[in-house]
Amino acid sequence: MNQSKRYTVTAALPYTNGPVHIGHLAGVYIPADIYARYLRLKGHDVAFMCGSDEHGVPITLKAKNEGVTPQEIVDKYHEIIKKSFADFGISFDNYSRTSASIHHETAADFFKDLYDQDVFEEQVSEQFYDEAEEQFLADRYLTGNCPNCGNEDIYRDQCENCGITIQSPKDLLNVRSTITGNIPVLKETKHWYLPFDETFLSNWILKDHQNDWKSNVLGQVKSWIDAGLRPRAVTRDLDWGIKVPVEGAEGKVLYVWFDAPIGYISATKEWAEREGKDWKPYWQNNESELVHFIGKDNIVFHCLIFPQMLKYHSENYHLPTNVPANEFLNLENDKISTSKNWAVWLHEYLEEFKGQQDVLRYTLTTNMPETKDNNFTWKDFQTKNNSELVNTLGNFINRILVLTNKYYDGIVPSPDDFSDYDKEVLNAIKEYPQKIGKNIETYHFRDALSDFMKLAHLGNKYLADEEPWKVIKIDENRTKTIMYVGLQVATALAQLAEPFLPYTAVKLQSFLNIQSISWDEIESVELLPTGHTINKPELLFSRIDDDVIDAQIQKLEDSKTENKMTNPNAKPQKEECTFDDFQKIDLRVGTILEAKKVKKADRLLEFQVDTGIDVRTIVSGVAESFSPDDLIGKQVMVLVNLAPRKIKGIVSQGMLLLTDKEDGKLSFVTPDDTIKNGEIIG
Repeated sequence: MNQSKRYTVTAALPYTNGPVHIGHLAGVYIPADIYARYLRLKGHDVAFMCGSDEHGVPITLKAKNEGVTPQEIVDKYHEIIKKSFADFGISFDNYSRTSASIHHETAADFFKDLYDQDVFEEQVSEQFYDEAEEQFLADRYLTGNCPNCGNEDIYRDQCENCGITIQSPKDLLNVRSTITGNIPVLKETKHWYLPFDETFLSNWILKDHQNDWKSNVLGQVKSWIDAGLRPRAVTRDLDWGIKVPVEGAEGKVLYVWFDAPIGYISATKEWAEREGKDWKPYWQNNESELVHFIGKDNIVFHCLIFPQMLKYHSENYHLPTNVPANEFLNLENDKISTSKNWAVWLHEYLEEFKGQQDVLRYTLTTNMPETKDNNFTWKDFQTKNNSELVNTLGNFINRILVLTNKYYDGIVPSPDDFSDYDKEVLNAIKEYPQKIGKNIETYHFRDALSDFMKLAHLGNKYLADEEPWKVIKIDENRTKTIMYVGLQVATALAQLAEPFLPYTAVKLQSFLNIQSISWDEIESVELLPTGHTINKPELLFSRIDDDVIDAQIQKLEDSKTENKMTNPNAKPQKEECTFDDFQKIDLRVGTILEAKKVKKADRLLEFQVDTGIDVRTIVSGVAESFSPDDLIGKQVMVLVNLAPRKIKGIVSQGMLLLTDKEDGKLSFVTPDDTIKNGEIIG
């Protein structure tokens, strides 16, 4: 990395159905930021790109649950995430969003380029369809039992119990919709599929990169290729997303996994247009480097699917140089769970620990899950701050700067003869940029930070050994040399801190009255010359007391308490509603007058129900639990003011209240005694 090069660095697009938590930071954004900051200090041309991933079913479901539009959902979380990243110091050159017009244009053009080359395979296939929701189900909204070991509730690409790769939800047993819990049906639909060139992918990754890519990445890629790569649909039936730009694709959008990585390209275009640059060299020049920072759950998309897309494109996009994916970070020895609120949210941390961004950056970097899952605890966070940042780095900086102001009015003294120890320390300073840089370049960020702290330990030990506060009483010239050497260590730390602790670096440079210099200059110039005047310092870090940590631990324990249920299989409580919301619900007692099966729908029954105010048609997916004849005359509870909806061509005017039994069958919620039809419940 001695010569200046061009780098495109990307960080996985965060999904805008919630804020960012520490697992995201440790897995993706901190390592990406360390890398990008280091490259800039080395004098390279860097485009550090990211943005909000704003399409897909989760957005539409969240919007539906909250009674707002998908755009309102993504606008809300885009702003929260963007501000959190900025306040935390993640130095994106551009943070864009996939709902932006430039992204819609870029993604549509990308699809059209491959379509015009006849890359895609057009297939009419059967896909799972939730009749109650009237929508096709993405893989992530299907769950079932592992076909190999029987493990229940498999919903990802791999069984956590036996490790088998699940290529398709059709391979699962007892498939259910995670949206409604219903058994989905298979329904025909036409889509375009991306085929894979397994020979190209195998040679490019498993041969060309067998020595420079991380073993956890290579292992996962190999397992996918060994299992055989089936063509993957790039379109889906949905109304929220990027419209498929070809005839015969009405009601279809680009699959979110297809459009999201193109977001890196559109973000680069947006940035280049703003800065008056040409975006193409960052993506279409083989001398440029492309590095994707992701978590392990995104390996398949960034190592197989997106490179295949780039390879097919007619404009000669270059392939990623590396994809240094990290594993997962746990919290207090448990998996982070957004649904259970078992997480440390970045925006909340920034509010509760004002001005302490670098403490979290430091702790998460030391615990970065580079090759295996790692763990964050609040007690370790406290120890890292108090013992390492305060007692080691902060203590050294404070002592050397306070003594310089005390002895020499803040002016760097002129050294006398250097002892062997002095020379050893000065020579060591020159070695640390290369040590740290080598680890950053090979994505060993924990080791790089460890080397940085070794320099702080060296400075502390040097002062403790030399004791200038004692020497000054007997040898002023020797004291000047000691202080000069100590100030060189402090200045090296101020320059080397920037990739890891950017806010601390700014403070240190302010204390020392210096500007940031290039990484290579740190080892080649006198860092703080004789006669230079420094400023009076403040404390670099503050101790974090037990009560602060106890409050955070209690906050997590409160989440556990909220998640404890008498029925461990019960679904989590839905979002709170107001009393006014509840007042809108019109629940009444009704009697089933007629019941019959709906044609071509195995799960649906059509009811005629006397609600006391009218006799109405209601369609419900209960055919697997009840015989129609057994239900005639049964009193039920009916939500009568639910907006009508058409199901299988029948207008359904209400909802019957049911619940699940332990055997998986449904049961009606019914009154204890016979009550007049139309009586209001509540």
